[in-house]
Amino acid sequence: MFKTVLMIEKALSDADVELVTTLHSDEKVSFVVLMQPRGKQDELLRALDDVALGHLDKVVHEHDESESGPTVGDESLAHSLRHLRAAGAEAVGELVEDKPLDRLRSVVEEHRADEVVVLTSPHFVEEFFHRDWASQARHKVGVPVLRLFASDS
Repeated sequence: MFKTVLMIEKALSDADVELVTTLHSDEKVSFVVLMQPRGKQDELLRALDDVALGHLDKVVHEHDESESGPTVGDESLAHSLRHLRAAGAEAVGELVEDKPLDRLRSVVEEHRADEVVVLTSPHFVEEFFHRDWASQARHKVGVPVLRLFASDS
């Protein structure tokens, strides 16, 4: 069985689930999902990314969204795990509050993962300066790291 650590920041869409569950053709895959929802500390970076992507309406209305704390993250993680399991994969996961890359390294070691897949929306500013999860993870874990873009749906 192929063991993948999947880093996400929002609930997986159907397209995301299909993408990650078909990466290895017919080989059985098990996922350890690490989810860290983007919080208030990333508002400026998200706004710059939205401008770069031409999503000006998101920049204007971002402050209008009310965040209800960890329950949104819990629900998003549970949704993602259910969808991965429905697609035939084994899946467990956890929310990561602080230091996601340190937690990633320990999870890769604990589960003897074969790879890390980072599935997030584009973050042009972070990627340009190599501060995104995938760029940093390549220096922290001893397994291949694949960077994929999450579906907008």
